[in-house]
Amino acid sequence: MGETVSDGTSGSAFAELLRELKNRSGHSYGTLAKRLHMSTSTLHRYCNGDAVPADYAPVERLARLCRATPEELVELHRRWVLADAGRGRKEPRAVPEPQAQAQAQAQASASTPAAAAEVEVEAAAEERAAAAEEAVQEPVAEPVTAPVAVSVPPRRRRRFVLLSALTVTALLGGVAVALNLPADDGKQDGKHATATVESAARAGAPPTSTAGSPTPRRSATRSASPSPSPSAKAPATRTGTPESRPDAAATGDGATAAAPPLTVTTHPFSWQTPCSQHYLIDRPPAAVAPPPLEQDAPAWVDVHQAVSAGEQYVTFTVQGTGGRTVVLEKLSVRMAGKRTPLAWNDYAMGYPGVGCGGGVPTRAFTVALDAMRPAPVPEAGSRNFPFKVSQSDPEVFHVTADASAYDVSWYLELSWSSGNRHGTLVVDDAGRPFRTSGSNGRPAYAFPLGGEKWRPASEAE
Repeated sequence: MGETVSDGTSGSAFAELLRELKNRSGHSYGTLAKRLHMSTSTLHRYCNGDAVPADYAPVERLARLCRATPEELVELHRRWVLADAGRGRKEPRAVPEPQAQAQAQAQASASTPAAAAEVEVEAAAEERAAAAEEAVQEPVAEPVTAPVAVSVPPRRRRRFVLLSALTVTALLGGVAVALNLPADDGKQDGKHATATVESAARAGAPPTSTAGSPTPRRSATRSASPSPSPSAKAPATRTGTPESRPDAAATGDGATAAAPPLTVTTHPFSWQTPCSQHYLIDRPPAAVAPPPLEQDAPAWVDVHQAVSAGEQYVTFTVQGTGGRTVVLEKLSVRMAGKRTPLAWNDYAMGYPGVGCGGGVPTRAFTVALDAMRPAPVPEAGSRNFPFKVSQSDPEVFHVTADASAYDVSWYLELSWSSGNRHGTLVVDDAGRPFRTSGSNGRPAYAFPLGGEKWRPASEAE
């Protein structure tokens, strides 16, 4: 879960460098996996090129444990971005019938609320991975079927003939009007397209999407409502790549461009360290599954309807799609709502007594969501915008947003330009705002390492 098979060359290059760092460290897979809070088999798949981590954070921690040099860290990051961009290109494998039956039996055998939640987390993560692979498949042309003869009752035959005649008449009238339109050699196309967008904006309706617009992904199982009690669930799961909605990009003749020359891959539930990550959940401890691995956090959050507590660590990768370099001009914060902090229980992801480390990555920004006008501020040692990206030279940005006085809904806007084109991409949580709530004074719980249930934080330490 939280990973997919590699696509070949890029995944092999990434795995090769991981193996080199691991072998040079002298540590075993078991030792490294324990320190990274992941299973030995998962780490083994990463180093063998059988899978690519969905997030870069565990990769960076592994590299630092293996004492990678700054040059090796940069190269490892570059290879991970290329491997991550090519994830999921293989055909999804069908789940064998015995395995499907075993999954059904496992769900039926969940005798406690926490066990049921854990089974639901696993199912949600598997569905997310399947949805991510399904989303990148090429569209398959539907077979053309022969028309089926429909028997029309005698009493309706006359009405059917009359409606058919009216339809043909309307079509012929439309063709006649089109043929009588004055020719303008295409000179008005740009003005007409611009006028359409402007009139839609004045009417308060979104402009009509073009053929180059991104295909809508299936949203997560969390409510998009800003209400502090999200209860309704959507029928599908979040993919690893939330949609980015481009503004109309101006071209030389005033027409609107179909698609921006860059893509954004967002991870709304990354962890800088497990110790710093907390979630607010409107459930008692007995109904909450144990803390997940970082790559399983999105599914765990969906199942528990969790909200980031205190701070949210968002990472997103920007990569060009064409031959031209794209300039990333500015990153802005847009507020979608402020409310009283949620009165829910606070659950910590780190295990009491287990140390957490990790340095500040480059391209790192902080956002104070309680401020009147929140804005991204580069952390010490990180430079500010603008940046440049291309197809072979992506950038990864890290944003730490904190809130204590409010329950905040927010998203990011990334302004870009390339040649005579420019626009804005929305960076959000699969089409919904990010959500971060203050947690001061809330009941706090932690899960002891090797324990079996959540305990009050004061007792688990």
